[in-house]
Amino acid sequence: MPHIVGIECHDVRFPTSSGFHGSDAMHKDPDYSAAYVVLRTSAEDLEGHGFAFTIGRGNEVVCAAIRALAPYLTGVDLDEVAADLGEFGRRLTHDSQLRWLGPEKGAMHMACAAIINAMWDLVGRRAGIPVWRLLSDMSPEQIADLVDWRYIEDALSHAEALDLLKAAEGGRAERMAHLADKGYPAYATSPGWLGYDDETVIRLSRLAVSEGFRQIKLKVGANLEDDLRRLRAARMAVGPDVRIAIDANQRWGVQEAITWTKALAGYDPWWIEEPTNPDDVLGHAVIRKAVAPIKVATGEHAANRVVFKQLLQAGAIDVLQIDACRVAGVTENVAILLLAAKFGVPVCPHAGGVGLCELVQHLAMFDYIAVSGSLEDRTLEYVDHLHEHFADPVSISDGRYIVPQAPGFSAQMRPESLAAYAFPSGPAWTNSSNESAR
Repeated sequence: MPHIVGIECHDVRFPTSSGFHGSDAMHKDPDYSAAYVVLRTSAEDLEGHGFAFTIGRGNEVVCAAIRALAPYLTGVDLDEVAADLGEFGRRLTHDSQLRWLGPEKGAMHMACAAIINAMWDLVGRRAGIPVWRLLSDMSPEQIADLVDWRYIEDALSHAEALDLLKAAEGGRAERMAHLADKGYPAYATSPGWLGYDDETVIRLSRLAVSEGFRQIKLKVGANLEDDLRRLRAARMAVGPDVRIAIDANQRWGVQEAITWTKALAGYDPWWIEEPTNPDDVLGHAVIRKAVAPIKVATGEHAANRVVFKQLLQAGAIDVLQIDACRVAGVTENVAILLLAAKFGVPVCPHAGGVGLCELVQHLAMFDYIAVSGSLEDRTLEYVDHLHEHFADPVSISDGRYIVPQAPGFSAQMRPESLAAYAFPSGPAWTNSSNESAR
């Protein structure tokens, strides 16, 4: 029986700050990075890949946290894990000493995400199917058993989850066929990085529409006059029928978020994303009530399923945004998707970072096939850079994600990219003037 014989962790960073790619009102110099995990097994041709996403400094902290979890992995029997992936995730996140560093939040929880994602990749590879299919082929009972029910049963019971999953079970085959034919709808963030000049925003907005995207996103929050000018330019570039989301990346306090969003309302923003601190559940509820009909979206920095539970219970959001690497990976995201389905809130996943498009496409497709059964007002973020570093990069056609077919979680980076962008010794760092992450 194959078992885990070792774990590797790589500090991989890309100097995206040099071109202002990824820049927003709170993160002006992001170097998109991955605390990257490889699970080695006793089967020579079988390994698992996963990562947690960061934006540069601090990536080494997540790498250290990953290494602290190594004792949970060495010698683990792969058959036992594949039979109960929920229990594997709970063993990592329930450690009686390590959870003192959270609990279930911060660098340690992101380390759990990297390892859990790598394990799902490994199990998918061994089964010879992509992770979206691995999840979608599970019975309602198997899916519900993935969930860590502690802390969320006051909002969603095991029985309610089973009812939701059983209600969606009958249409799975048709929805799989629909995805295979049409793909999953996407929106483009690449036109709207805050460091881009107006000419670039206009050019990339028009390009996105010409490529089939029916929604784009602009970063806002640094300067109101700049936001008004850029949003006006983007609206003129794409016309009245294309949705424009705006994203403040947590820049504002509650009242400032209300005032600023209302000032931008004349250009018909579809949602305001991360208008304030991600932990401020009641603040989001106040903002949502005040800025309607503009929608409120958040989730990429929510630490765990408990925060999502409270956002939903408080009626604080119109759009829920999961992240493949922020919570405890695939397994905890299943719980969050079930919570969103219970409360009838659409999920539009976050994917604005290296590798996040590759991973979260699997979760979005699983949600449509086996959980929500809906594509109404659902769209998956897309950024157009860094995909070339992955062995199984995302494919986009006419503004839609094409269903991935390769076994696993689409998480494997190319060996040459791991070597070139290793921090701080890779040639991308030693042979250039990139200094922002040093």
